[in-house]
Order: sequence, then C-alpha cells, then structure tokens
Amino acid sequence: MTTTSYFWRDPALPFIEARGVADGRKVCYARHSHAGFSIGAITAGRSSYLSGHTWREVETGTVVMMNPGVVHACNPIADQPWSYLMLYVDMPWLTRLGFAPVAATLSTAPALFEALVQLYDMLIDNQRGAACKAAAAEAFFGDLRQQLEAAPPPLARPDARLERAAAFIRAHCTEPLKLEDISQAAGLSTSYLIRTFKQHYGLTPHGFVLDCRVQYARAQLRQGRLIAEVALEAGFADQAHLQRAFKQHLAATPGHYRSA
Repeated sequence: MTTTSYFWRDPALPFIEARGVADGRKVCYARHSHAGFSIGAITAGRSSYLSGHTWREVETGTVVMMNPGVVHACNPIADQPWSYLMLYVDMPWLTRLGFAPVAATLSTAPALFEALVQLYDMLIDNQRGAACKAAAAEAFFGDLRQQLEAAPPPLARPDARLERAAAFIRAHCTEPLKLEDISQAAGLSTSYLIRTFKQHYGLTPHGFVLDCRVQYARAQLRQGRLIAEVALEAGFADQAHLQRAFKQHLAATPGHYRSA
C-alpha cells in the first residue's frame, strides 16, 4: 500500500472493489472504460471529468458515475491537489438487485455523497465482517436504484457493423489483431472503421483493443497471477508493455494493483 493510492478487495466479496487516492496530482488517466459499474466521490479539491464526449470540472462533494463500457477519465487541473474514492461493482451482482445503468453521470446531492463515503469506509474497515459489508452494499445500491433514473434506450441503434467490430475486438483482444482483421469481421472498409469507430465508442480501434486487454489483465491480476504470465496471455508483447498500458488506463502499476 502507498499513501497516494490504495486498493481494497476481499475474496468473500468478489463483486466489489474499492480504491482511494489521497493525492490525485500523482495519478493521470488515459481514456478508458470498465466492464462493471463505477461510482466515485471527490473528497477534496477539484478535477476534470470526462464522461463519453463531455468534459466537466468536478469538486469536493461531487459523486461521479460511469456505466459499463462508457469511456471516461478524471485528471488533475493545473497540478491542483485533489483526492477521491471509487467503487467498481460487477453488473451481474447489481442486476440481481434490480439495478440498471443510470442516466446521470454525476450528482452533487449531499446525502448521496455521505452515503457513498460511509460505504467506502465500511468496506475498507478490517474490523467489519464480510456479511455486514455485503448488507451495506446491497442497501446502498438498492437506495441508489430508487434515487436515480435508469439510462434511456438509445434513440437509434448504431451501425450494426460497428457493433460487430466491437464484439470481434472483445472476443479476440488477447490475440494479435490487425486493423484489416477487424474490418473484415465487421464488413467495413478500414477507412470507414477508423473514421466512425472513435466517434461512437470514444476510442480508436487500437485504443479499444488496449482497453479490453487491460480489463482482461486486471481480472487475472485480481486472482494473484504472475504479472509476466498475464502480460503475454493478455496479448501484450512483454511485461513492460503491460506496465505502460496499465499505468495509462488505471494510473497504477500492475504490481501495486496485484498486491492489494
């Protein structure tokens, strides 16, 4: 553990993970996404917040929310200090509670902020049992479901060929992938794929591949697997390549993340 960044996990609660960052000036993110639902609280200072295609400034007391697959990033503003906490929650567990992706990307409601901080404090408290923590998490997300509107269905379905491209990348991200492979699987020209993929997903096809590989590596490292093995299995050239991508997407080294 470091004083700058702290990860918490419990094998008895595999559906939820927590992170606390005391000095946000020391952690910077590239655009990335998560497979599950993410919710965080700005506990001091202010920062920039990208969700989808929208940039905003957020400050102490703000709660930010990211649905699965939504490209986002939070970063310092001109080296100003800020701190935050985050929860990463598996969607299958949330779905069993009746929780669905939400329309809001942030909230400044004091009650929600305080409830999130209280849940985080309980989760990282070594004196609390797993059953107590699970009950608190269920209560929090049950209340959240009542407070927030569900995300509306899209007004129009995206190009089905783009969806095929994304699905192909997800299914084959750990393999050597060329742009031509993705284009052929989707039935698109490479020029059209390059031009439209980022417009819809917020990442280039190459960026999407890296994002999927980091998500895969993250899941494997949570199981305590060796970093070098995970790097090759996830499709990276070597451990150093994984290290660079992991730091860009998670603002932490694979070793720091694995040791939580």
